[in-house]
Amino acid sequence: QVQPVESGGGLVQAGGSLRLSCAASGRTFSLKTMGWFRQAPGKEREFVATISWPGANTNYADSVKGRFTISRDNAKNTVYLQMNSLKPEDTAVYYCNTRDRALTWGQGTQVTVSS
Repeated sequence: QVQPVESGGGLVQAGGSLRLSCAASGRTFSLKTMGWFRQAPGKEREFVATISWPGANTNYADSVKGRFTISRDNAKNTVYLQMNSLKPEDTAVYYCNTRDRALTWGQGTQVTVSS
């Protein structure tokens, strides 16, 4: 099964920004609501944001609302997560998947926010 490939993570100071990307081969994301999820050490994987097909509607977890923006480029079969005003509690491995988590999980991308 096709796996998403996440990238763009890194180490950033509190208040900084990062832009994550998620891509897959073919048209894996076509017609699907896509989402970003994250998992911090010792915690369950949690929802961060979703974006409908082809991109008119978005939804965010309360913890990231107003700081993160999800978008998609359907021609490139890619989903993005712009993260601003990062906080130490945003530290986690970030993953993308369909809203109902139907794809095989990728490796994710590590985001570490220092205080």
